[in-house]
This record gives sequence, C-alpha cells and structure tokens, in this order.
Amino acid sequence: MRNLLLLLSLIGGNISIAQNSSTSSTISPLATYSSEWNQPKYRLCNTAAKANYMSEKEKTVIYVLNLVRTYPALFAKTVIAQYPSLSGNNELAKDQFYYQSLLTTLQQMAPLPMMTDNEKCYQSALCHALLSGKTGYVGHKRNSEECEKKKYFYGECCDYGSNDPVEIIITLLIDKDITSLGHRKILLGKYTSAGVSIQPHTTYRFNTVLDFYF
Repeated sequence: MRNLLLLLSLIGGNISIAQNSSTSSTISPLATYSSEWNQPKYRLCNTAAKANYMSEKEKTVIYVLNLVRTYPALFAKTVIAQYPSLSGNNELAKDQFYYQSLLTTLQQMAPLPMMTDNEKCYQSALCHALLSGKTGYVGHKRNSEECEKKKYFYGECCDYGSNDPVEIIITLLIDKDITSLGHRKILLGKYTSAGVSIQPHTTYRFNTVLDFYF
C-alpha cells in the first residue's frame, strides 16, 4: 500500500548515526543505490549521530535528508533515477507531475545547508506519533493536552506505512497525490533543524512525524 501522506506548514509564531558496529558505520543508508555514498565525506551529513534521544532509524531519517539537501544532483542520479525499478513500481517513472518533476528539481537546485537535530522538535513529534499510533489517527491535530503543550514546529510532515528511513524520505519527496507538493517544499525548504519520531500505527503499521524549526 502506498504511504498515506499529510502536510502542515506553519510560518510565524513560536509553535514552537552512530552505529554499534565499526564496520556498519562505514556503510551508507544509500549504499543499495550506489557505493559512491560510502565515501567518508558523505558521513558529515550524519549530523544527528550523537542525538541519543532518537533511535538509529530516526537519526538516519535526518542523515538521508541531509544527503538529499547537500548533494541533490547525485541523489537524483543514483537514488531517484533507480527508485521505480528497485521499488518494483516501474510505472512511477512515467509520472510527469510527481516523479519527473522531482528529478528536475534535484538536478537543477543548488545545495542546501544541512539540518541539525532539535530535541524540542523531537518531543513534539514523539508525543504526536505515539498518540496517533495508538488511536489510529491520521492528521496533524494534537489530540491531547500533553501533545498540545509539547507542540514545537514551523513545518510538519507525517508519513504512514513505512519505518525505513530512505523510503520515508523518498516518498515524501515524490509527494504522490499531494498537488501542492507540500512535503517536498518542507524537506527542501529553509528549515535548519528537525526532530523525528517513528512509532507503530494501528492502521498503517507505522507512522513517522517530522517536525521542523528555523
């Protein structure tokens, strides 16, 4: 099932990987797409490696996002170009509005600054992902007083259906059926830090909340 996506971007107002194995630490999360990504220089994008409040997969979401932002053309060439065939969805390559537009955007854009981890954003994302997962909720509304108090973001993306960091980022970038391309705009926007929480979901198996701050 294709991941179900939602978007909320708020402007203004204060709404407001480290590996255990020394061998695995040298393997990029994008190595499946190209061994080029295993070069040491790309590990600088792993800005959340020491954020012990997040899981390895949550930190890897920020890692992958930074690889996209810092090396957009290479990401387009090695990852997005192969994604339809490697994901078993060859028809996706024919999609002009969502898929082809992403290729063009990444090929033409200048590199963006890397994002750092933000613990307040993480606590905001965690509360929402936990409650949404338990209740089967899909959306951005904070459905408890606790989560409302912890809400801290200027932009938010919610993804449903996968707990794989690379899949989460690619799906949000393609933004299938979101005509505003709002997720893509947030991921490639001017935000400077983020918190990520991946939690079980009673309907979609997993839900991921990414909260962003300037």
